[in-house]
Amino acid sequence: MKENNDIVKAYKKARANGLKAALATVVKVEGSSYRQAGARMLVTEDGQLTGAISGGCLEGDALRKALLAIHQKSNKLITYDTSNPDDLEFGVQLGCNGIVHILFEYIDENFPQNPIFFLEKTIEKRDESATITLFSMEKRSKQTGTVGLVKKESIILAAPDCISETELNEFFLKVLEKKQNILTQVSSNEILLQYIPPQTTLIIAGAGNDVKPLVETACILGWKTVVADGRATHALKKRFPLADEVLLATPEEIIKNIETDEATVFVMMTHNYNYDLALLKLIIHQPVHYIGLLGPKTRFNRMMDDLKNSGINVGEKELNKLFGPVGIDIGAETSEEIAISVIAEIKAVLSGKKGSSLKDKPEKIHTDIISI
Repeated sequence: MKENNDIVKAYKKARANGLKAALATVVKVEGSSYRQAGARMLVTEDGQLTGAISGGCLEGDALRKALLAIHQKSNKLITYDTSNPDDLEFGVQLGCNGIVHILFEYIDENFPQNPIFFLEKTIEKRDESATITLFSMEKRSKQTGTVGLVKKESIILAAPDCISETELNEFFLKVLEKKQNILTQVSSNEILLQYIPPQTTLIIAGAGNDVKPLVETACILGWKTVVADGRATHALKKRFPLADEVLLATPEEIIKNIETDEATVFVMMTHNYNYDLALLKLIIHQPVHYIGLLGPKTRFNRMMDDLKNSGINVGEKELNKLFGPVGIDIGAETSEEIAISVIAEIKAVLSGKKGSSLKDKPEKIHTDIISI
């Protein structure tokens, strides 16, 4: 999501300065690669890069290919074979041991439904969506590119003849079910449906100094951050310039001012037991996947007892969303270390991962794209 936001902003800036641009998209990966299908990078004609399609090893050549696409005003599919040990440029130096297919699309500002249009649509509303990109491994000289966007309530197609809406809806249901990209084939074209989740919103109850690194770390990931506290001396925008919102609010006022959904996460850091308990009572049954509580296990257990004693049901469903003490065990001590620990745990939960070391993972780092 952050990558799309950055690309849209960079394109608007480039267009305001009269610069043309091309969009590079990883559309297919065979074997291992630093970035997976759906990774994007915007290239402007002055050589500025926004986003990434690799760990930096392909960007140099990709810049040249993108500038060529801009010059020729055409789309191109380029294959990088990083698994070939005899290829001094893309084999030995990369070591990714995979084949990466990258689609370069010229952005025609005179065509309203260009690729940037669809990226804008993914971020204008807080819901799940999937972009639709067509490419051909057979007819490499003729590449269609990004042609549409599908959401739960609507489908936008710039090339309506490429695939039926019925087929798209079937594919989209699979995308939503797995929350993964899907690759399928229709005639001579392959179609990549890239899953785009809604932006993560982090609600932090508490405005102490230890909250500042948490806000800063969340902003690096492109999350929306809201800081709320009942103390007028602490809940100040100037204390949290990177936060999207800073609220002087009671727990009841937080709930009234914020709309929660499955992409909303809470972290309680007020160091005020009664405030945290009051807020927890209000959100425990909300459709959120993560509620983190700062403090020792004894504090967490006491809070669970108080919830039950007040008549609030805390079953397995509720316990699965509660994380107290908050964070992954990395030996965190300082507020900056705690912020990394908490953000890592939230990211793992939202991704359906355990947050364990990759060296202990027997299978591939990345989940293979679903092909149907």
